[in-house]
Amino acid sequence: MDINYELYKVFFHVASTLSFSEASKLLFISQSAVSQSIKTLERKLDQTLFIRSTKRVQLTPEGEILLRHIEPAMHLIQRGEAQLLDAASTGGQIRIGASDTICRYFLVPYLERFHKSFPNAHIKVINQTSVKCVELLENGQVDLIVVNYPNTYLSNVSSIQKIKTFHDIFIAGDAFKSLKNERLTLRELSHYPILMLDKNSTTNEFLHRLFQQHQLDLVPEIELTSNDLLIDLARIGLGIAFLPDYCIAGNMSGLFIVETKEELPGRELVIAYNEQIPLSKAAQEFLSYFSS
Repeated sequence: MDINYELYKVFFHVASTLSFSEASKLLFISQSAVSQSIKTLERKLDQTLFIRSTKRVQLTPEGEILLRHIEPAMHLIQRGEAQLLDAASTGGQIRIGASDTICRYFLVPYLERFHKSFPNAHIKVINQTSVKCVELLENGQVDLIVVNYPNTYLSNVSSIQKIKTFHDIFIAGDAFKSLKNERLTLRELSHYPILMLDKNSTTNEFLHRLFQQHQLDLVPEIELTSNDLLIDLARIGLGIAFLPDYCIAGNMSGLFIVETKEELPGRELVIAYNEQIPLSKAAQEFLSYFSS
């Protein structure tokens, strides 16, 4: 049934005040316009909604039934309008998907900048691997994601913006100090215990593909979900860890970079969003930080 929202709005105010004149004042329309709207609604519903008399207006049983449904709906609409107005003044909400590593070693300064500019805006960060973040974006659970690239799962994402170039490195602790100042081939490296992220990560996929390109099998000693833990395990000598260079800067105590003869391809951090879904003002502002 196609009934104009304005008719229900008029009904709500008349039913709430039980007065055509009061409803007209609240709606800033004439009393005759209120009366005409109620008649139109009654005709469309084929129901009498009010009992009219010279002294007062009273809801019919059918009118009471309708009010029980219209009243919460009107309150929801009013609450939604209020939240939108509040969002316009406070910055609203931004939902970001990113891995723990990207959040800690890259995003924190941008989140701080955004918070200082919009202290009342709500920031929601969901930590997942770069692979899982794409799922969050496709399911509409986040507005933006910041992930490693290449990422085969991004093939269906419409908008991708490159924001940082980085290189992956192999690091080891003093237990492998004999490798300092040496340059190893990937084949030689494959004979050492390799520590790396698990199969749900783009970093794992990247290193496996790199070894395959050199006709090598990669059998990691340990696979984890945390780069920080990989750093700790490399430091105590459990193996040679493979990770992005941006998460080790300033944290090389007891560690050194294991150089390779093959040049490792660079990778990038990208920020991605679905351009088919309008971004909130907060998300647009955050996105602008990476456009310059």
